[in-house]
Amino acid sequence: MKFVDYVTISVRSGKGGAGAATFRRAKYEPKGGPDGGDGGAGGSVILEADKNLYTLLDLRYNRHHFADHGQPGQKAQKTGKSADDIVLRVPTGTVARDSETDELLGELMEDGDRVVLAQGGRGGLGNVNFKSATNQAPTYAQPGEPNEEREVTLELKLLADVGLVGFPNAGKSTLVSTLSAAKPKVADYPFTTLEPSLGMVYLGDHRSFVIADIPGIIEGASDGKGLGIRFLKHIERNAVLLFVVPADGDDPGAQYQTLLAELEAFSPDLLDKPRLVALSKTDLLPADMLDAFVADARSGFPDGIEVLPVSAVAQRGLERLKEALWQRVEAEHAME
Repeated sequence: MKFVDYVTISVRSGKGGAGAATFRRAKYEPKGGPDGGDGGAGGSVILEADKNLYTLLDLRYNRHHFADHGQPGQKAQKTGKSADDIVLRVPTGTVARDSETDELLGELMEDGDRVVLAQGGRGGLGNVNFKSATNQAPTYAQPGEPNEEREVTLELKLLADVGLVGFPNAGKSTLVSTLSAAKPKVADYPFTTLEPSLGMVYLGDHRSFVIADIPGIIEGASDGKGLGIRFLKHIERNAVLLFVVPADGDDPGAQYQTLLAELEAFSPDLLDKPRLVALSKTDLLPADMLDAFVADARSGFPDGIEVLPVSAVAQRGLERLKEALWQRVEAEHAME
């Protein structure tokens, strides 16, 4: 299934039905009095979060959502039929904005969250509601309320505990597939990851967290180069960032600084997130040089940055990495 994280839709609610201005016409009641019923409510257009969805694909190919109008009231105080609401299911993490004004309409963070995009009009009151001691035969009934219509932009930001950051071919997809049950496409060419993928990492003792892989970032991504800029927004909601830097590349510390600069250019707030470094592909190094290489690589990173050597292929260092990530994730959630 194709991953779609941005779409614009047109929504329109239904008008409320008009109240009725009618009078009873019984055989032995020449002055039966008012008996007009109320109009029915127009249908609303509503977003609802569904944890089983992960893409906005359905809405890309079905962009117009128009609810029906409420039916007018009838005589004998019969209320007009209200129209059904239209409920659009979207993934958790979806943000809705008015396309014209950029007004935030709502964020759907939890399964079952709802946001009304277009409120259906209320039905008008029938003339029976306006009867009084001084007005025994009101001829007036309310019209139904008008409907609402707008263009809405929906944007999906993946909800994951850990977000992976790295250059193309840094080994992110292989690492995700090894740590979790996710099956991202893996190949030896740039931009293997063309769309984000989520995986669940299990540590035992009922401990788990969600990890997200995004397309590789290249220098200049924050200016629109490569694929990474389109998906940088997905890591805005990650609790922890894991920088994946390959051990077979040039100057791991410099690569880390370049990645950090791209995140800062995109959103300085990203630098406030806790982060770790996974020094990947250590299986490509000679065994007798590994310790010296790791020690030298660590000296190129700022103080306080935890650098963990790992190899997804050789299954080395993964348990330690999972524990370190789990501890950071738990610490962040405890502060919420």
